Parts: sequence; C-alpha cells; structure tokens
Amino acid sequence: MRRLVSCASALAALICLAGCAAPAESKAHADASSAASGRPAARAAAPVVMILGDSYTAGLPDVAPEQTFAADAARRLRWQAVIAGHYGSGFVTPGRSHRTFAALFAEQLAWRPAPDMIVVSGGHNDWPHSYEQVRNAARQLLTEIKEHWPAARLVLMGPLWGGDPPAKALQVRDALEEVADALDVPFIDPLAEQWITGDIHSGVGNAPEYIRRDGTHPNAAGNRYFADRFIADLRELGLARPAPS
Repeated sequence: MRRLVSCASALAALICLAGCAAPAESKAHADASSAASGRPAARAAAPVVMILGDSYTAGLPDVAPEQTFAADAARRLRWQAVIAGHYGSGFVTPGRSHRTFAALFAEQLAWRPAPDMIVVSGGHNDWPHSYEQVRNAARQLLTEIKEHWPAARLVLMGPLWGGDPPAKALQVRDALEEVADALDVPFIDPLAEQWITGDIHSGVGNAPEYIRRDGTHPNAAGNRYFADRFIADLRELGLARPAPS
C-alpha cells in the first residue's frame, strides 16, 4: 500500500486528509458513504468478452443466446459478454442470415468499444468449402480483428460437432489451426479433444447424453458440458480469470 505522505504543517495535513488518503482508507470511506446513502459500493469492472460464432454460440430459433455454452461460461466467469453471430453462418458460408462471420463482425461488434477479449468460434458450416477458402477467409477476419483492436486478446475455437467428425470437418479444423498458428492466436480444438464422441443414432459415446435429436446441436446438458470444456481450455491458456466479486 502506498504510504501516507507526511505533512509538515496543519494546512498540508488538511490537504493530505482531503486528497492523499491511502486507497484502503478511500475505499472504506466510499463503502461507508455507499452504505449511508443506500447505494451499492463500487466494484472492479468485469472483463468485456465478445464471442462470435454460429448456432453453437449464438443459438437457434428455439434456443436463445442466453442458453448456449458461451453464455453459461460467461455467467460462471462473471464476464460482461456480448454474444454475436448467427446460426448457419461461417467464415465462408453466409447461411440463412446471408452474412459471413466477417459481415456479422462488422454489423454486430466492430462499432463497439474495444473488449478485453474476443473469441471467434465456428467452422461447422464451412465443410462444403475448400481448405484454401476457409483458410483465407479466416485469416482475413482474424487479421482485421487484430488490427481493429490490437490490445484485445483474441482466441480462435475450431468447429464443434455432434459426434465423431467426418473428414470434411477435420479439413476445416486444419485450415483454422493453420491460421491460428500463423497469426499467433491461441487455438481451442474441440475435435482433437473429442468433446463429443460416438453418435446419438448408434447410442455409442457421449453424444446420446449431450446432443439433441437433430444429431448436431447440444441439449441443455450439452451446453453445460461444452461450457465446462471451454472454461477448462481457457484456464489452461491463462485466460479464464473471473471478474472480482
């Protein structure tokens, strides 16, 4: 703690008492004032984290963004979260919104004040496209984000899947991992980590427990489980410190 500045005269002492108090004394005075006025005491600001993605992150017509793994993780870590994106969209695929991740970033996020961290999570809908198309689109978007908010931490998470991934999904993952390595961006890989295994139709693996009947998207338990895995990976990267309580 900063030491109190000694004051040589009564006038200087008064000045010190008025404007040079130690942080602990200032906080105690602020807490006492807040208690007297009925106002809550000020708390340290929670980190602002933006999460851009597809249906796994932004939800579905019958799943609100607040019900996804991204929102669950944000609640547990006490983040101020901004969840962006749209179901069906990807780095190359515009989906039903007719907007790729780059367009959604410009429309939903880029005009906001800089966050502490931004997570781009996706690629599931890009399986019809070539390795080169996915790589180039992802590199362009991540480069734009880094240039737009150079002080913000940036994390890339590869595609999520509702079971054992096909070769096309692994191709998308590989393209995104190449971009993350080239740009020195931390990469989270749910496919390599086997977040979901098996298949709901065959009844093997953990898919029957965590995946909806559509065979693709997580159920409520799946979103909680995805949040568990996401937080664990962020902790390993040193990026999951919660806001002060």
